[in-house]
Amino acid sequence: MSLIVVSPLARIAEMAVRHKAREMISLLAANQDFHRPAVIQASRHLKLGMNDITFAGTGDLIAPQEAHVAEIIAFARSWDQTAPLVVHCWMGVSRSPAAAMIVSLAVAPDDDDEALALRLREASPFATPNSRLIEIADGMLGREGRLIKAVKAIGRGADTDGNAPFALALPDMGQAGQ
Repeated sequence: MSLIVVSPLARIAEMAVRHKAREMISLLAANQDFHRPAVIQASRHLKLGMNDITFAGTGDLIAPQEAHVAEIIAFARSWDQTAPLVVHCWMGVSRSPAAAMIVSLAVAPDDDDEALALRLREASPFATPNSRLIEIADGMLGREGRLIKAVKAIGRGADTDGNAPFALALPDMGQAGQ
């Protein structure tokens, strides 16, 4: 079964090694430095510079953009799924859970949006997917509002200290859409 491992920045090396990941998506503020875990192939590491905001950026803040979502979708579709994919942001609560949902739908477009949101909530009581990423992805993936509605239905996650990585399983496509 393919997994998307969602992690805070502080635990990416541990999660990559534990899950034997070779690929990673990083969603951090522009120019935020960190060390890529050695087990992650440099050629299979997508770094996206954005802040965790849901409005158009002001000052030095960069809001998630269509270009960011397009890169997530393209990277997801090139993921060979033979090993888990690590997706992380600063705390692993907002940007990376949204990106994990985008990855899941990019590789399993027949998945049910509500089922995906419920799998996310079951995997993490803390996840609160970034609504701007979700809204952009809903349109780009042709979800016709279903993804937005499903994420709103699970509501805001519980408060956390940002030290709660989790794994989101891709759907069993024999069950998807049922």
